[in-house]
Amino acid sequence: MSTQQDVDAATVEVVRNYLTSAATEMQRTLIRTAYNTIIYEILDFGISVFDRDLNLVADSPGLALFLGANDYGIKKAVEHVGEENMEPGDVFIMNYPYWSGTHTLDVLLFAPVFYDDELIGYTTCRAHWLDLGAKDSGYVLDSTDVHQEGVLFPGTKVYKNGEPDPEIMDIIRFNSRMPEKVVGDLNAQVAAVRTGEKRLQELYEKYGADTVETSIDRILDHGERTAREAVAELPDGTWSATGYADGVNREEGDLIKLRAEVTIDGEEFSVDFSGSSPLVDEPLNIPPGMSETICKLCFKTLTTPEEDSNGGQYEPLTMHVPEDNIFNASYPAPTFTVWTGIVAIDVVYRALAEGMPDRVPASTGGDLADIMLYGENPETGRPFVEANNEGVGWGAGVGHDGENALMHISETMVRNIPIEVFENKAPIRFDQLSLREDSGGAGKHRGGLGIRRDFRVLEPVGALSIIQKTRTANWGLDGGSPGEKNVVVLDSDREDFDERVEVLVDNDDLYDDESVKHAGMFRGNFMPDEVISNRTAGGGGYGEPFARDPEAVREDVADGYVSREAARERYGVAITEDGEVDHDETAELRGR
Repeated sequence: MSTQQDVDAATVEVVRNYLTSAATEMQRTLIRTAYNTIIYEILDFGISVFDRDLNLVADSPGLALFLGANDYGIKKAVEHVGEENMEPGDVFIMNYPYWSGTHTLDVLLFAPVFYDDELIGYTTCRAHWLDLGAKDSGYVLDSTDVHQEGVLFPGTKVYKNGEPDPEIMDIIRFNSRMPEKVVGDLNAQVAAVRTGEKRLQELYEKYGADTVETSIDRILDHGERTAREAVAELPDGTWSATGYADGVNREEGDLIKLRAEVTIDGEEFSVDFSGSSPLVDEPLNIPPGMSETICKLCFKTLTTPEEDSNGGQYEPLTMHVPEDNIFNASYPAPTFTVWTGIVAIDVVYRALAEGMPDRVPASTGGDLADIMLYGENPETGRPFVEANNEGVGWGAGVGHDGENALMHISETMVRNIPIEVFENKAPIRFDQLSLREDSGGAGKHRGGLGIRRDFRVLEPVGALSIIQKTRTANWGLDGGSPGEKNVVVLDSDREDFDERVEVLVDNDDLYDDESVKHAGMFRGNFMPDEVISNRTAGGGGYGEPFARDPEAVREDVADGYVSREAARERYGVAITEDGEVDHDETAELRGR
C-alpha cells in the first residue's frame, strides 16, 4: 500500500492538474450544450469536484459565490440522501435554498462517482435555470415565503442507474414556463457531471486508488499549510464594519443592516455576522451556504489568490452567525433575491480595511446591477427570459486607480451578453453603452467608473431589476470619496406608466431630475420607445483628492472619466478649454 512518502512530488502535481483539467472539461461541456444565454454567455454556473470525504479537490470558476455554495450543498445533499442510497449512474438534483446555498433557480446537480464498486468522489454542477414554477417570470422580487419561489428539490434522484426518471422529468417540465430550455439545461449539466465522472474514473484506473488518494491528501495538506502561513503574516486584531442593502417596499430609510466582525488570531481567521438585521419577510435573506461563501471568497483573495482552490485552504476559516439572522436563512424565509449577499462582500472587506488598508482597496460598486427582460418573443411566439449583469467600478488602492466597468468580485469569470446576441434574443435596442463619467470616487487614486447602458423597448415586454444597493453609497479609504450610487432611470411620457410599472425601491428623493423616475428594484410592463437606463456605481477613491497629480486629473478629463466641473470641484484642478492644466488657478483652488 502506498504512503505519502511513496508518492513523489511530480506525481502529486500530475494528479492535481488532472483534477483541475477534469473540472475545466466539465465547464466546456456545459457551455457547449446549455440552452440559455445566462449559462453559455454570462457563465452563471459553478463546477466542483469532491473526494469521497466531501473535500473540494478541483473547481472551474464561473460565479465565485457558487463554488463555496457547492461545498455546503454537497454536504447537505449527501447527509439527506445517504451514501447507502447512491448507485453508479445516479444523478441528483437540489435547489432547496437552505441546503443548496442560493436561490431556487440556481440548481445543483451532482453525481456520485464509483470505481470498482467503491464510492470515490462526487462531481457537481450548479447553473442558473430560467424558470421552475416560481410565482413570477424571471426573478421573484416580493415573495414572503419560499413556496412562492418555485418547486423544491432537496436532493432528488433525477437519473437512476444512468437513465432519467420520467416522473421527476415530468414534474420539472410541467412546472416551467420554458420546459424546453430548462430540460435542455438539465441535460447539459448531466453531461458536465458525467464528463467529470469519466475523468475521475480514468485517473483511478491510470494511477490506482492508493496513489490518487495519497496525492489528494498531500494537495489538501499543502493547501491548509499555505493558507495558515498566509494568515500568520496578516496583522492580528478584530475589526468590524456595517453596511446596508435596500429593503423592498419599505418605508424611507428602513434599510437592511449588514454587520461583519473579522478576527485574525495567529493562524486563525473568523467572521461573525452578529448584529446584522434579523430575517425579513422579503426575498433578501441569505442562505447559510452563501454566507460561508462570502467568507471564503474574501479569505481566498487575501491568502491564496494565485492558487487553484481546494478544501484544505479554508481550514483556518470559521464563521459565526446566530439564529434568526439575515445571514442564516431558515425555512420558510424567502431567499430569491440573494444579491444582499453580494453587498455583504464589501462589508467584510470594509472590516478588513480597518486593519490592513494597504492590503484591501476601497469599495467596489457593490452590486451586480442586473436588468432582466421577459415575455413572449414577437417573432417566435415563445416565452423568453434574458438577463445581463453589468460591470461596476472597482475601488482604488495603495498606488493604483480602480479598474473601470469590471464585474463585481463575486462574479469572478462572469461576462455580460454581447449586444448583438441580446438584441437578437429580446425586442430591445441599445441606444447607449458607455462609461459613466464622474462615477468613480475622488481620491489621490481615483475609483473606477461604472457604466451606462440604455435599453430602448421595441415591442411590449416585461422588465425588472435586481439591484440591491442604491440608497447608500459605498466607501473610500484614507480620505478618498465614495463612488456614485447605482441608479436606474425609467424614461416614459405615457400617462399609464405608473399603472404598468411598480417601483419597489424608489430613489426619486435622491435625484433632482423630475422628468424621469429613478429606481432601484422595479418590475413591470414596458411599451415601445420607453427607455430603461441602467447606471452602475463607481468604486471608492483612495487618499485625499487634492493630493492627486494634476496631470493625472488632466488625463482623466481627456479620457472622459472626469468632467471639467468635477475636476475643479472634487480635485481642485482647473482645466482650460484647450484641455491643459491651469497651474495658477489650480494652486489657488487647492490653497483655498
